[in-house]
Amino acid sequence: MTISIKDNLTWLQVQRYWELLHVLVVRTLKVRYRGSFLGVYWSLLNPLIMTGLYTAIFGATFSSYYGHSILNYVLAAFTGLVVINFFSASTSQALMSVVGNGALLNKICLPVSVFPVAMVAANIFQFSVGAFPLLALMTLVNSKSPVNVLALLFPFLALILVSTGIGFLVSALYVFFRDLPYFYELLVFVIWISSPIFYPAAIVPKQVKPFLSLNPLSPIIESLRQITLSGAPPDLGLIWGALLSGIIILSLGWTCFHLWRHQFMDLL
Repeated sequence: MTISIKDNLTWLQVQRYWELLHVLVVRTLKVRYRGSFLGVYWSLLNPLIMTGLYTAIFGATFSSYYGHSILNYVLAAFTGLVVINFFSASTSQALMSVVGNGALLNKICLPVSVFPVAMVAANIFQFSVGAFPLLALMTLVNSKSPVNVLALLFPFLALILVSTGIGFLVSALYVFFRDLPYFYELLVFVIWISSPIFYPAAIVPKQVKPFLSLNPLSPIIESLRQITLSGAPPDLGLIWGALLSGIIILSLGWTCFHLWRHQFMDLL
């Protein structure tokens, strides 16, 4: 009887959390794109324009690392850009989410973690209807294998894990340190420049590679590119490295968020 009651309470909590998450995601997307002509597809326009710029500047120089093909460089730059754009948007929006909803949290008892999760979930929806179909089409044309298309889900899952973990961490830190957005903007730039987005990882000097390997987005980008561009079956080693990075960062972010959560209400 006791176990049954506990199970029912757990299910009700999960259901309530899911309904609240859905409401917050819908609200976020409506506010963000109210009156917009392209709506969520604005998130696709940025990487497309930046890919064109990178190709015009670096395409001829770096195409030799992609089978002497400008088209392959275009696809490689695009995959890197969609990853960094998703990460930057999700984590920057999650950073402000807890403090931004402080007045609501002071009036109603809500699970605090739902706010950074909602920011990531809104960007998952954008990615799913914008960049992901284009990546899937690119993969199908290059590999001619539906297995590779399905394998795209694994590095994307790793990206979600990394973004959610960092989102938990920065949203909790922002409660205590209100100057964090300025520092985090610089940190995102460092992550962007240390990720093989517009340049191939092969040109990075050996003495620098150990430092760049600390970048959690690098294995995700490399896995995405291998699945999308190589035409070969998915490299399980790259996929596992990306997922492991995501699991570690999510665990770290959630642990910090959970440990500091009891202090939030005094500062909101």
